[in-house]
Amino acid sequence: MIRYLTAGESHGPQIDAIVDGVPAGLALSAEDINRELFRRQQGYGAGGRMSIEKDRVKISAGRMNGLTTGAPIALTVSNRDWRNWRERDVKPMTTPRPGHADLTGAIKYGYRELRLSLERASARETTMRVAVGAICRRLLAEFGIVIGGYITRIGAVDLELADEWPVDHEARFRDAEANDVRCPDEGVAARMHEEIRQAIIDKDTLGGIMELVALNVPPGLGSYVQHDRRLDARIVGAMVGIHAMKGAEIGSAFENSSRRGTQVHDEITLAEDGDSLTRRSNRAGGIEGGISTGEPIVARVAMKPISTVLRGFASINLASGEAEATTYERSDFCALPRAVPVGEAVLSIVLADALLEKLGGDSVGEMRPRLESLRRARLSDLPMDDVSWRLGYED
Repeated sequence: MIRYLTAGESHGPQIDAIVDGVPAGLALSAEDINRELFRRQQGYGAGGRMSIEKDRVKISAGRMNGLTTGAPIALTVSNRDWRNWRERDVKPMTTPRPGHADLTGAIKYGYRELRLSLERASARETTMRVAVGAICRRLLAEFGIVIGGYITRIGAVDLELADEWPVDHEARFRDAEANDVRCPDEGVAARMHEEIRQAIIDKDTLGGIMELVALNVPPGLGSYVQHDRRLDARIVGAMVGIHAMKGAEIGSAFENSSRRGTQVHDEITLAEDGDSLTRRSNRAGGIEGGISTGEPIVARVAMKPISTVLRGFASINLASGEAEATTYERSDFCALPRAVPVGEAVLSIVLADALLEKLGGDSVGEMRPRLESLRRARLSDLPMDDVSWRLGYED
């Protein structure tokens, strides 16, 4: 339902996106997008590029008089760094950097210049992913769905979250935005800050783990009937599609793998109203059988340390065939704090798509009453026949 494409290079004149499938009647301003673009540029450990770019979006199609029209939305963000490259003779790049798309891009496309890979594979592209996600976040907000995120690990510094239920996720979102590493615990945030500072001194880089959460998601999004309709598969696939993300889980999946079943699954109870079905925990991360349960959707995403390091890596110069250390390209020392808005954007895109799939409708006005009519986890919504029956297939 939601389709988008991005275009542009890291040091080209601009980056663009076309977003299709956004329903008509959604109030949307450039500032809705610029707010998220600004968040993407904030965070300790960022490299010099963030001091150059001041990202502002131009909406040139699909929104008139402040409302979306249902037509494709066109977005553009100019690259201020383009002025530094416009008249430059670009030095040949022939030594591939481990961890980047330099070598694999040359193998796939037959490039005779490695910068062609670098320019498109750069995380500068996530600017447009955040812009598209900001539109989807606005759509989700119309239906009360809230998206947020925070850091739980940077390098060796780990935020140990208590296995408690329920969780005040919105307080975590607020606390995370109050510091420059986006960790909701002030003391742990200070240790993470020091971990990044030491990596800068050591001319090295750091990765870590971010936790992304969606609140008030209605039950019934996604499906188990085909592999590509499972909501958890769609989220995990989208997360590892973000630059430098190498793993993702829903809920406490990896920790659950070392537990017994009686310690993992979210037991169902009846609320005091005698109708609503509730859970005693949320270790499944809000998804069972590929379908949202109505509990918070929780995704944890692991980011590798950025591959560009000041000290360089051993490599081979493809032009000479000689061993040669890689040269430094301007980059972050730790990009994870800036990656949280990117992860939030990608989660927003997946959930907006799933919501539209469930509700249908060409306009926000058509969607609202359909949301109200959805089945919920309530006895009154789930009448059972409670009689014997047969499958009825013929041999």
